[in-house]
Amino acid sequence: MREAPPPLRIGHLTASLPIVQGGMGVGVSLAGLASAVANEGGIGIIAGAGIGMTQPDMFRNFEAANLRALREEIRRARARSAGLLGVNIMVALTNFGELVKAALDEGIDFIFSGAGLPLDLPRFRRGGDCTKLVPIVSSGRGARVIAKRWTERYDYAPDAVVLEGPRAGGHLGFRPEQIADPAYTLERLLPDVLAEIQPFAAQAGRPIPVIAGGGIYTGADMHRFLRLGAAGVQMATRFVTTHECDAAPAFKEAYLRATAEDLVIIQSPVGMPGRAIQNRFLADVLAGKRMPFACPYHCIITCDHMNSPYCIALALINAQRGRMDHGFAFAGENAHRATEIVSVAALVQTILAEYQAAST
Repeated sequence: MREAPPPLRIGHLTASLPIVQGGMGVGVSLAGLASAVANEGGIGIIAGAGIGMTQPDMFRNFEAANLRALREEIRRARARSAGLLGVNIMVALTNFGELVKAALDEGIDFIFSGAGLPLDLPRFRRGGDCTKLVPIVSSGRGARVIAKRWTERYDYAPDAVVLEGPRAGGHLGFRPEQIADPAYTLERLLPDVLAEIQPFAAQAGRPIPVIAGGGIYTGADMHRFLRLGAAGVQMATRFVTTHECDAAPAFKEAYLRATAEDLVIIQSPVGMPGRAIQNRFLADVLAGKRMPFACPYHCIITCDHMNSPYCIALALINAQRGRMDHGFAFAGENAHRATEIVSVAALVQTILAEYQAAST
């Protein structure tokens, strides 16, 4: 008998589809994609990183432009969907706190936060806030450190935890030598996170669901990780090749053209390894050809903007707009498996069919 995936419950909120659409920064997942996923029963995520790229004063008034854009995208998504919506706000952003406050002001359902340990995220909550706070971690130790800090300092346990493994796209929370190490696969990391978070769930008197992400591409993958103890999955790469994804057609075409060999690990100017689709821009960087730029705003705390060969923010903005010769696309390890552009609704039906086939 074929089975339907169980709902994902985070506090008083329930997603009938246990999929969190991963946040993809600098304009790849905005209101268009997030609302479409929410309308299918999943949790749609607006990425806060570089969200002000659509604002005319982005480079003149960076912080105000980003705050304005975040509010606009949340309201736009709300107008398009009555489903569950969240924002992804990187700890490493220099305006992290202001973006969190803006998201709380807008009454967003979830704040997902990684790219560093969001040790003090609960301090921004006010008494009447119902927003769920979800840290993104890469290890059981990270989950424990965050949960301990939150409970001891703020008397607040995480509402859920996302475990993001090394097969994800974008910036990775692993050292380069760990990325291909079998000891750091998502399957190996998940039991440790489940074990580390359980005492905090018991102390809080409520479940703290763990959501597995990084390399999850099919409904069969979802079925496997739910069987391993995850309460839901995070998927990002597969949602790029949808009509509703907010990136330009040329960005999506880069996924369709990519081969497995094109998915490479780069060293980002922000000091972390990342997975991206190889192209001429990245080849020029690797060859030592400096890309001239003036840092418009020190947007990421860890970025060595004085010595970097290129501005990652500008490169990602260019890519989102389809100017692939002047930037590059981050992507998960499975990006080469994309074969066509489809609607989010059609994609979800495919994922559900894959899940049901795996359950027989």
